[in-house]
Amino acid sequence: MYKHILVPTDGSELSDKAVEAAIKLAKLLGARVSAFHSMEPYPLQGAYAAEASGVAELQPELFAERSEEYAKRVLESFKKAADAANVECATSYATGRSPSHAIVEKARDEKCDLIVMASHGRRGLEGFLLGSETQKVLTHSTIPVLVYR
Repeated sequence: MYKHILVPTDGSELSDKAVEAAIKLAKLLGARVSAFHSMEPYPLQGAYAAEASGVAELQPELFAERSEEYAKRVLESFKKAADAANVECATSYATGRSPSHAIVEKARDEKCDLIVMASHGRRGLEGFLLGSETQKVLTHSTIPVLVYR
């Protein structure tokens, strides 16, 4: 049935539960999984970025470094869980303004035949106002999407 499952993860509690379910599903189906984490770009642009550059925590390089470290931790945890279940797993991350676009593009590029993802992630008020990334993936994906609640 499904042979290659894309599992987007943001490291949130619900996302971790979706990861666990996706690995169990892959095990049952004899499928492989691809874990994916979408990082957001540096949030401050233009004049704000110039003013913020004097504050260590807001420096673009430090922001990128911390984002990458977080992505690697999230994906390492995924890889350990997949290895423990004896499920073939690849991991990757990318930076982009739209996580949903990155997820749909990744699924297409990797020739995945299913996306398994949590019903919502850590997008806070912005996610509430603009609609969840999951809803956007459901709208734009041409392959089946299994939403974990």
